[in-house]
Amino acid sequence: MRRLARLGKPLCAFGFIAVFLLAMPRGLQETPPATPVGTEACAVNLGRTPQKPKPNECWSATASWYGTQFQGQTTADGSKFNMYAATAAHPSLPLGSIVRISNPKTGKSMVVTINDRGPYVPGRGLDVSYEVARLLGFAGKGVCRVQIEMLRLPAATWLPTHAKD
Repeated sequence: MRRLARLGKPLCAFGFIAVFLLAMPRGLQETPPATPVGTEACAVNLGRTPQKPKPNECWSATASWYGTQFQGQTTADGSKFNMYAATAAHPSLPLGSIVRISNPKTGKSMVVTINDRGPYVPGRGLDVSYEVARLLGFAGKGVCRVQIEMLRLPAATWLPTHAKD
């Protein structure tokens, strides 16, 4: 009996250590990296925006950003512009489209929703909110060559708010 009592403390400590080690994280669980633009899963089109882009279709464009001067104004989809939201303006993509924008120079990418029309400056293919530009690393420069990957087209045809009656 005394033997069991003497073994009790080491067994208890061993059990505690075993439970502690099993409960420890196995290292940082990183999310897998996004599919690199230009791989098999992403057909690159270095020309203009595809007429009817499909998921995983990619193209490059010059992006600029817009911010304080448009804060609170109504966007093309009827929402209020928020310069800190993950949104972008594109001249022809359906409103509500979800795209991944990548800055090849920094290796950063971000998923955004197309909610507005623009840009209206020749040679530019995309306007992003200030926050997107800041996170992708080109807010200070103003413009950047980016790669765009179509992730999802909207499920329904968009109608302006006043036409839904």
